[in-house]
Amino acid sequence: QVQLVESGGGLVQAGGSLRLSCAASGRTFSNYAMGWFRQAPGKEREFVAAISWRGRSTYYADSVKGRFTISRDNAKNTVYLQMNSLKPEDTAVYYCAQHRGPATTAQAQPTEFGSWGQGTQVTVSS
Repeated sequence: QVQLVESGGGLVQAGGSLRLSCAASGRTFSNYAMGWFRQAPGKEREFVAAISWRGRSTYYADSVKGRFTISRDNAKNTVYLQMNSLKPEDTAVYYCAQHRGPATTAQAQPTEFGSWGQGTQVTVSS
């Protein structure tokens, strides 16, 4: 089993930036794809971004493409989400998740991910 701990959330004005981090411990980090999801109040959890096990492939939801960048550092067992040009509609709890395998797709579903962090709140004010 892997433990995932997110950090880096907070309150930012529209147009600003935040960088989320997710530190993993326990299960071998580098063997698995990683993803970020988010959930706004009253809405379903939605896919944001994912990265393959060696970081060679990345996938993004259309709503964040060109603004968010996912990356990973396998030496540090950490995955990142750089969020630029933030909008009020990006407000949500952001969750880091470990995939059950080494790769995924842009249509990644929550059920493909076996381990989840506790989430970090991102609030974008207008």
